Amino acid sequence: MSKPVIRVENLSKKYVIGYQQDSYKTFRGAITDAAKSLTNALNPRKRAKAQLDREEFWALNDVSFEIQQGDRVGIIGRNGAGKSTLLKILSRITEPTTGRIRISGRVASLLEVGTGFHPELTGRENIFLNGAILGMSKLEITRKFDEIVDFAEIEKFLDTPVKRYSSGMYVRLAFAVAAHLEPEILIVDEVLAVGDAQFQKKCLGKMEEVGREGRTVLFVSHNMGTITQLCTTGIYLASGKVIQSGNINSVIGKYLAQGSTNNGKMTLVSNIESIREKKKLFFKQIRLINDEYIESSELDVRHPFYINFDYEVTQPINNVDLSVRIHTSDGIAVLTSSQSDTVQMKPRNIGTYEVSVKMPAMFLMPGSYMLSIAAHEPMVEIFDIHEHILLFTITETGTKYAKYNQSRETLGIVITNLPWFESTSQLDKLDFVQTISKFNSKL
Repeated sequence: MSKPVIRVENLSKKYVIGYQQDSYKTFRGAITDAAKSLTNALNPRKRAKAQLDREEFWALNDVSFEIQQGDRVGIIGRNGAGKSTLLKILSRITEPTTGRIRISGRVASLLEVGTGFHPELTGRENIFLNGAILGMSKLEITRKFDEIVDFAEIEKFLDTPVKRYSSGMYVRLAFAVAAHLEPEILIVDEVLAVGDAQFQKKCLGKMEEVGREGRTVLFVSHNMGTITQLCTTGIYLASGKVIQSGNINSVIGKYLAQGSTNNGKMTLVSNIESIREKKKLFFKQIRLINDEYIESSELDVRHPFYINFDYEVTQPINNVDLSVRIHTSDGIAVLTSSQSDTVQMKPRNIGTYEVSVKMPAMFLMPGSYMLSIAAHEPMVEIFDIHEHILLFTITETGTKYAKYNQSRETLGIVITNLPWFESTSQLDKLDFVQTISKFNSKL
């Protein structure tokens, strides 16, 4: 049995959130604040008020697990679950509040765009800098240099300061350095989403190769398909705690099952007042409604259903575009639909709004699916996004496909009615009829 390369014991991380903080403080101001703190400490009423101006937030709470050498570990969980905090602690970027970690081997991390890069240095210089940080000699880095440049596809810009790189170029070079300088442990957050699809595929292939070489990979992603493809084990985090760890399929199953609660309805915000201060627009709740206008996560394949959600606008916005995305249970995107596809975008004033999207009958094959929603102003900013927030099931209730007793993987995902013709002559007649109809409609 392989030995643990990472052992995490009772790990916790606390952040103190202050609601009134000055971005710049003079020496005089620091002395004044110290005096006020002393006064508040002696005055119970002021001490209580000071406590209201700060809040403790536990990003991780008593987390323990072991990772064996050569494991490819997928870390999953919803936004705010503590995934990024965990990776920062494992990368020794952030100190834990309590608990301890033991790591055997050299760690290379890619947590955000430009991690470990000096913006004023060129791509060439940053390769050698990162290698030195990892403890490699100049000779070792030189041996890997051409391979890194070829993988990153930045040869033309090799001697350009990286501050002039696009986010995609940053990521390509950063990943190439992290993966090729032979760390024993490779830690990658979802920063790869910045790159194009072809490069993402290339990165996944490289991480699989690293795993086969006996090195350890930790990977955070919201894409369950990618996680399933790459990882053998998983850790599911929620509210800073480990909900389940072990075989990746069972961990993903547990994660997806959490979305099936509340019978087709999910509240998306808990503290509305604090959200109002932070976001121009935010989603409040989402519901799945069947054709009898009843909330349900079990939906009949033969009948239409509705995706309904409420959102609140806290500041006037010029244009709001809403979108929904449906994924299979293993993370493969099936479809994306935006409100702007059928409805002209409109300015939104302060207030609460409700929107529904109708899904047709006999469209999705029976099986489990996940729902994501987003709100944005095209090419400007994303206001709010929730990924894989609700699990629902399309149930087989006696369609013509039921008798075949085959899986969705065999029959496909989408059911659709396509035109069928007995001969090519029918195609000509059809085209002619359609052309005449279009002509007449313009008269």
